[in-house]
Amino acid sequence: MTDTSTFRDPQSGGSLILAWQAKQKTILIVGGGAVAAGRVFSALEADAQVTVVAPALCPELQHRAAQNQITWHERKFQDHDLDSASMVLTAISDRDESRRIANLCRERKTPVNAADINDLCDFWFMSTHRDHSVQIAVSTNSKAPRLANRIRRVVAAALPRGTGLAVDKIGRLRQRIREIDPSPANGKRRMNWLTQLCDYWPIEQLARMDSDNIDDLLHAYAQQDDPKSVRIAECSAPASPTPGQKPETTRGSLVLVGAGVGDPELLTVRARRELRHADIVLADKLIPEQVLNLVKCEVYTARKFPGAASEAQDDLNRRGLEELSRGRRVVRLKQGDPFVYGRGAEEILFYRSHGYEAEIVPGLSSAINGPGLCGIPVTHRGVADQVLVVSGANRNGDLPTVPPFVETRTLVILMAVKRLSDIVGLLHAAEYPDTLPVAIVERAGCADQRTVRANLASIVDTVERVGHNAPGLIVVGHAVNVLSDASIQDRFLDLSTQGLHSAE
Repeated sequence: MTDTSTFRDPQSGGSLILAWQAKQKTILIVGGGAVAAGRVFSALEADAQVTVVAPALCPELQHRAAQNQITWHERKFQDHDLDSASMVLTAISDRDESRRIANLCRERKTPVNAADINDLCDFWFMSTHRDHSVQIAVSTNSKAPRLANRIRRVVAAALPRGTGLAVDKIGRLRQRIREIDPSPANGKRRMNWLTQLCDYWPIEQLARMDSDNIDDLLHAYAQQDDPKSVRIAECSAPASPTPGQKPETTRGSLVLVGAGVGDPELLTVRARRELRHADIVLADKLIPEQVLNLVKCEVYTARKFPGAASEAQDDLNRRGLEELSRGRRVVRLKQGDPFVYGRGAEEILFYRSHGYEAEIVPGLSSAINGPGLCGIPVTHRGVADQVLVVSGANRNGDLPTVPPFVETRTLVILMAVKRLSDIVGLLHAAEYPDTLPVAIVERAGCADQRTVRANLASIVDTVERVGHNAPGLIVVGHAVNVLSDASIQDRFLDLSTQGLHSAE
């Protein structure tokens, strides 16, 4: 007699979760607003033929109609619109018309979804995550849609890097295996071999497979070798070569790391780990020695090209490609945060054009954290409710465009202390008041950090008197003096600047 105790009892109240193949099927969407635009996008991603019926369209749907991504009937819904529809989605504010359309669909056995009217829906849209061929959907069965979004974000964040790419590449391998071994009788053999591969190799490593790796795996399948014996991509440790054999070359990897504001204690945990595991570190010239002391491998610093930053950048890019071609783990160490006036995106695009995708490790930006370390909050309730960051050394050495004066704004100007007199002239021309507090923040985060405070009228003379220690930045606005009242012991001021913190 069969033991039925092991059979699970069904839990009612759920939905039948399916991946519906909508390719080349016609999906009719009634409505032309933002909700309809979201439905259209989902249908297009499923390669459906999309027809929209609406008297007017929102800007997104106007764009899709102009690009011939959808067929648009510029009118209200008519019953014959259902004739060719495989699925119907209504996204209109007229609930009575939505109910009428839903009833027509049921008469025709056509599945229908009416936005925000659950009792009319044959199915619901779920909160989805898309990464190449991977689609993950979360449903709360219409009980807590907002919570479904949160759950989806948690699930997506837990996925290993490159999950979608790994799936696509396994799909390519699976197709090629079918081409060389198409017999239905060998289906179990194919499945078992691919199962071993998918269960054994880390997803991140499968994502890095290239065409040569796929060829190697295809050969291994043809020989029925254990997939665990095949070496994939660069994250496996290279095997020791036999005498007379050349070592196998691997593809290098690149990490773009922000060094923060100078103090090694303020590096992120990930940044410190990358510095420890690097084969070579390519560093900006201004990286503090305390940070470089954490590096155990070779450090290559940009050659000095006075007044020619592009040449120094080209030098680092050239060296980076050389090291990557040797299969090395390259850490590109940039001051502050790479994406805040650090040309980080330019480097990403450069290496991408050569077939390398960089991992990104952000760093503390001096634009916000530099003033903070020196006792200047860039925002303060009732004093400063906005922050604007500009560069004092734009492309071709141009001075910045100074924004109009706003009483409650903190203006942070990077890479401009050497041009302080010119900057002050621009501020005066823009009618910034002479009494406005100004600070020069120097070497923030380093043991010798210093702040020089004055006002717009006196800051140039003050800096000429006390000197300047690069690198530094300029902070303009009333937030400069929030924490520098004379009755408070100011541990952020160098002794040489005592008495200069007032805006008087």
